[in-house]
Amino acid sequence: MEEIIIQFPHSVSSMNEDYSFKIVVLGDCAVGKSNILSKYSKNIFNKTSKSTIGVELVTKFYKYENKIIKVNIWDTAGQERFFSIINTYYKGAKGALLVYDITRKNTFDNIEKWFNELISINSNRISVCLLGNKSDLSLLRQVSIDEARNKAKKFGFRFYETSALDSSNIKLAIEEIIKDIYIKNKNGFYSEQNYNNSDKFDLDKNYKEQKKDNENNICGCNF
Repeated sequence: MEEIIIQFPHSVSSMNEDYSFKIVVLGDCAVGKSNILSKYSKNIFNKTSKSTIGVELVTKFYKYENKIIKVNIWDTAGQERFFSIINTYYKGAKGALLVYDITRKNTFDNIEKWFNELISINSNRISVCLLGNKSDLSLLRQVSIDEARNKAKKFGFRFYETSALDSSNIKLAIEEIIKDIYIKNKNGFYSEQNYNNSDKFDLDKNYKEQKKDNENNICGCNF
């Protein structure tokens, strides 16, 4: 899979993609969702970053099997008070990254809650990767690798332990789920839906409006 780097004067809106995939990133507050995407998209880790207010968007383009794939990855807030906003962004997703913190057992226990909320709004026809984040803090581990693998096997998820600090497995996990979505699409897994239009409803407008409304909000959870 080859990443297509967008450079001036080109823009993401000028790309003529063959497929558009949407992936959502879910999990409790402070498990590291924003830093995972920041490391993936900009190779930046921010020790003092604050929790996401509503949603944030990362867009990338890839070339795979001579097809141009646009990938929109939506980073969602982990606080329940934002659920009425973020659940709109579950719709049309073909992939999900379910993130927990290996040093906080409760965030692992809540993975099923996040998954059930996702499929209740979206569909169980979705590619899912379970990410145990903060593997660099293994000495503080509360969730064993075997326990996480067993949960992933139970639900049919892929599984990786990641570190937003040192980049471990982040690129691998995200690109593997993109390939999985692509292959499933090619094999008709999502045939009842229009793939190219599944990401076209007016999310960008909602995103800009909720970000403007909440830009002055402060949350005390660090990622």
